[in-house]
Amino acid sequence: MSLKQSVLDEIKDAMRAKDALRLTTLRMLTAAIKQREVDERIELNDADVLAIVQKLIKQRRESIAAFEKGGRPELAANEAAEIVVLEKYLPQQLSASALDAVIAEAMAQAGVTAGAGGGAAMGKVMAVLKPLLAGRADMQAVSVLLKAKLG
Repeated sequence: MSLKQSVLDEIKDAMRAKDALRLTTLRMLTAAIKQREVDERIELNDADVLAIVQKLIKQRRESIAAFEKGGRPELAANEAAEIVVLEKYLPQQLSASALDAVIAEAMAQAGVTAGAGGGAAMGKVMAVLKPLLAGRADMQAVSVLLKAKLG
């Protein structure tokens, strides 16, 4: 079953369960999927849907930071609850040790050694890492780890 179909089935389950938060979050996800399909006139595959889920989660995290800064903890809590619903559609996240191993492998593939530093080395390794880690790790955290390794 495709990821998109899974979301549609989950909407029906949320309706039956009268779970308003889950229902509105999934409808928002479906709207984002349909918007992209209409804009680009394509049928989205699972990788495209996964990218939309990641984008929505990133937006929610930014909103949480803004709401907490603005003294609106109830809105931040609502955004956090939406993240929990959306994270169900992400693949299993890599552990720290597995992530470390993938970064080391990507550095070897890119021909970059530890301590190389510089933006060019960072760009080469990130270009290798991005397709390997799509949806399986927070790329911002990966970037921080990589910067530490490159010195």
